[in-house]
Amino acid sequence: MKLVITCEHGGREIPKSYQYLFKEAGTVLDTHRGYDPGALDLYTHLARLSNFSQACTISRLLIEVNRSLHHPQLFSEFTAELPLAEKKKIIDNYYLPYRGKIEKQILNIISGGERVVHISVHSFTPVLNGDVRAADIGILYDPARIEEKEIAKDFKSVLLEQLPQTRVRFNYPYLGKADGFTTSLRNKFPKNYSGIELEVNQKFSNANKMDKKIREILYSCISDLKKSSSSKQ
Repeated sequence: MKLVITCEHGGREIPKSYQYLFKEAGTVLDTHRGYDPGALDLYTHLARLSNFSQACTISRLLIEVNRSLHHPQLFSEFTAELPLAEKKKIIDNYYLPYRGKIEKQILNIISGGERVVHISVHSFTPVLNGDVRAADIGILYDPARIEEKEIAKDFKSVLLEQLPQTRVRFNYPYLGKADGFTTSLRNKFPKNYSGIELEVNQKFSNANKMDKKIREILYSCISDLKKSSSSKQ
């Protein structure tokens, strides 16, 4: 088994040629709408376990690399009114290179006779539209895929062994089979690919750094999962 780790919302960067679009944006780029606070720090720590890793640091408000090209929220309110030619340029320069590099690596691994476990690292805001999210960590997967289901169950089990008071939930705060990069990859690689989205509550993030204990325990759990999956082959 080969481990691929990615982070789709790692940064809040806006390329210089598009900064004019955000002059009236205020502080939105610094909020959860602009990026996933703490996710890049967690990703950087976990990436040491991976066989391949990749992060996107362009703000999701320029283009949402975790959405399909047909998704209505691919472009935010700041970029939605751009001419089609300009949108295509953003897709060609930022969206396709990021996703394409990861897809190529997964294809190479699968073509070599290995299977891929992909962990996509995210964080979520504790409160959205007045609703308090009732979880500390979410593990997202497609329930119809048996191997993903088993990986998710093992992941939750080892997490709760080390963090017994932590609220760990499956497919929360989003559904694992909803539109996203892992869903797209499942369609492209119906065999020998398992996609897990790891969602960590942003209450554990401070100054864009993830809580050290959470970070270390997730590292330990994923390390154990990698060893366990390899031994089952």
